[in-house]
Amino acid sequence: METIHIELKNLGKRFNRQWIFRKLEYTFSSGNAYAITGFNGSGKSTLLQIVAGAMEKSEGEIAYKNDNGPLAQEIFYRKIAMSAPYLELIEELTFEEFYRFHFGLKPMLPGHSIQSIMQLLGLKDAAKKQIRQFSSGMKQRAKLGQAFFSNVPVLLLDEPTANLDTQGIALYHQLINDYTKNRLVIICSNDEQEISFCNHRLEVTNYK
Repeated sequence: METIHIELKNLGKRFNRQWIFRKLEYTFSSGNAYAITGFNGSGKSTLLQIVAGAMEKSEGEIAYKNDNGPLAQEIFYRKIAMSAPYLELIEELTFEEFYRFHFGLKPMLPGHSIQSIMQLLGLKDAAKKQIRQFSSGMKQRAKLGQAFFSNVPVLLLDEPTANLDTQGIALYHQLINDYTKNRLVIICSNDEQEISFCNHRLEVTNYK
């Protein structure tokens, strides 16, 4: 798996006149799992979206690099997969159609198929069902599947066990255990069952 480094330099974000965070200096590197923590509304999700290139920063710089040197943001975007409560699925498609669409845009991890992924997620019987008919827990499993099984070096996860029952949480831990080796994993959460394995923590409230 490709080695990636994300360097935040004097990063800041404000909405109107209020700074959410400021003067944030940090480096994320492959082979590590990072937890972004902080009270609700502190800017965890905002920071993750800025790192992903989905939201503009207000000041500072973000540098994306691999072992060959700097990466343009549009190149970096091809190297990430993200799961978050605010990311919508295409509800008019069946589950199988949605995964065919997604994995037509992002390469699938070698050794897997759409059918085997659905089986692992416990959703094989829902392959022909429209996403609109899914429960919130089924949608969350689908989101985790599209992220973990994309063949990319960076995983960005926001509240990854939201809406999951006990079996779903166990699935999450299985995915973490089996599919994060050598990847760069960044998780937004204050829930210890989601971030207990993370070997680094970034507390957003330290940058107010």
